[in-house]
Amino acid sequence: MPIKQYFELDNGDRMPMVGFGTWQASDSVLEKAVESALAAGYRHFDTARAYENEAALGRALRRWIGDDSHRRKELFVVTKLPPGGNRPELVQEYFDASLKDLGLDYVDMYLIHTPFAFEHVPGDLHPKNPDGSMRVDNSTDLLALWKAVLKLKETGRVRHVGVSNMNVEQVSRLSAVSVPAALQVEVHALCQQPALVAAMAARGIPVVAYSPLGSKALADMLAEKTGREYPDLLQLPPVTRAAAAHARSPAQVLLRHTLQRGVAVIPKSTDPGRIKQNISVWDFELSESEMSELSALDRGEQGRICDFSFFINVDKHPEFPFKK
Repeated sequence: MPIKQYFELDNGDRMPMVGFGTWQASDSVLEKAVESALAAGYRHFDTARAYENEAALGRALRRWIGDDSHRRKELFVVTKLPPGGNRPELVQEYFDASLKDLGLDYVDMYLIHTPFAFEHVPGDLHPKNPDGSMRVDNSTDLLALWKAVLKLKETGRVRHVGVSNMNVEQVSRLSAVSVPAALQVEVHALCQQPALVAAMAARGIPVVAYSPLGSKALADMLAEKTGREYPDLLQLPPVTRAAAAHARSPAQVLLRHTLQRGVAVIPKSTDPGRIKQNISVWDFELSESEMSELSALDRGEQGRICDFSFFINVDKHPEFPFKK
């Protein structure tokens, strides 16, 4: 069965189901990768203030827009409020800084990056205590923060607002004020979050999967720190079997599995060949049995990679979203 290549948003805007992730890439590498992504057909680009790469993404996008054959409205650009900005009075300041670095007139979607907060320290997006733990701000008022983010739409410089890394209860709380335009969370074969995906579908909230291929770089970093082993999703037998059956790469199978579940994906790569492969997922379909085998890989919370354990102390925050 064909699946939609876009999410239709409330004002008629379309958010492509396959986007381009930009976390953990140096400026020069990222600019070249974005150029490859644009050439391959990506139009949905995801960044965040906390990634510290908005300026590099903006340069690449502005060069593309500067070509007379391209228009800004063809792009869907997403960025996020960092944890250090999670206070109502700071929202405008952090948004203005993001828009300035991107060099764009507006962003298509602005997300609250995390429900937990860091202390606001000018010039330091990840403030730490002397012992290396995060300087956490426990006073977060999510509803007040959400109302401040919603006001950005009134300026015309944000078309949609949404959230990231929140659980069902948190999204429900915010939805009582205004339903988020999207929820971005970790989703991949080992962390499929079926209950959350179903709850969002019932509310009409698109889910966007970050780390849809398992974020091997992050997994390797955490494995070195914690000793915990993280399987390579590309090597899992149901994945490699389906890849062989369809003459596709394991990454394409993983992305297609998530897309067939109705979840958008934002894979990240800096290799031109893999960048092109990751968006070439519309001309094959996984069978019911293949979908079942891949869905059986889910490990629930045990499959989560981005549990924010690299931010020491945040699990003590009253709005920490994951099971402790």
